[in-house]
Amino acid sequence: MTADRHAPGHGAAGATPTVRGAPPRPGGFRRAVDAVDERMGIKALAYPVPEHANNLTWSLGGLTAVSFVILLVTGIYIAQFYSPMPENANQSVRDLVTDVWLGGFARGLHYWAAQTMFVLALLHLLRVFFHASFKKPREGNWILGVAMFLLTFLAIFTGTVIKWDQEGYEALIHNLDVAELLGGAGIWFTSDLTDQVPLLLRLYTAHAVIIPGLILLLFVWHALLVKRHKISPHPEIPAPEKETPEPFTAHLKRVAAFGLVLLGVLSALAVLIPPVIGPTPVEGIEVTRPLWMFWWFFPMEEWFGVASIAFVIAGVFGLLFLVPFLDRGPKRRWRERKAATATAVVVLLALAAITVNVWVNNPRGH
Repeated sequence: MTADRHAPGHGAAGATPTVRGAPPRPGGFRRAVDAVDERMGIKALAYPVPEHANNLTWSLGGLTAVSFVILLVTGIYIAQFYSPMPENANQSVRDLVTDVWLGGFARGLHYWAAQTMFVLALLHLLRVFFHASFKKPREGNWILGVAMFLLTFLAIFTGTVIKWDQEGYEALIHNLDVAELLGGAGIWFTSDLTDQVPLLLRLYTAHAVIIPGLILLLFVWHALLVKRHKISPHPEIPAPEKETPEPFTAHLKRVAAFGLVLLGVLSALAVLIPPVIGPTPVEGIEVTRPLWMFWWFFPMEEWFGVASIAFVIAGVFGLLFLVPFLDRGPKRRWRERKAATATAVVVLLALAAITVNVWVNNPRGH
């Protein structure tokens, strides 16, 4: 009788016996994650990262991506209520703010996230430049990063235009002047391409579909190259550097934590300093000043004519694209790259000086 008490199927509700020394069976959630990973390859992100990559400075690229996600989410919401036709565009933005649930907050969050993405992308590029993280074999990733920065710049420009107030209209007029100078190369930016679709609608399509789509495509390519080449070593840390036991997925968790803080700050800005919307534009006047990220070429029109705007923008971004081919030496410390560092400092100081000049001497516009 005693032996029968320990036979299989007896005891606590017929519990299945366990083999001593066998690993515990994973829970349902773990099994589900493993099943998804087996088919989708999620654990491919769990590659080791150097220890220095876990600080805030080296997380600027990830925070730029967080800003982009915020822009996508808020942009999708705003798009449900925006009318991209010239006769309705300005009023639809006003109605979004006054009549739509969370419309004003969504627009404010979108506005501040756009500027934050621009700043973070710029800081990320500067970090990569001064740490020489663009050097062989990472030249291609630098080019992709500059391309995404240029697309961010264009996204902010098109976003300025499509609200269709006086500021947006004047920005478009400058764009048309530059496009005219480009001749056939600038036809897409004019109404000469087609008379069936308003230029404002085409700019909205660029802002909401074409530019975000290109950024997303380049970002995936960018991330794949980071995985292929791994995160670049720190020039001030002697090789070989110890890799942390934590994988890249742990790095992503830190970026997500930083991202939550960023979302909180942007939400506060959206509530406390909401973006204004100007009146319906009036043709033939020029009284506004553009957003601060356009100030570095804003005075060029007055100093050297409209054509100078195109030359300055092309020159600055062209120089950025050429960085890996101009600074090809093996040295990576910024102190040892005297020519590259001096050139970067001079360009940055010149652009900053022009920006401050506009802020001080041109508070309203032309």
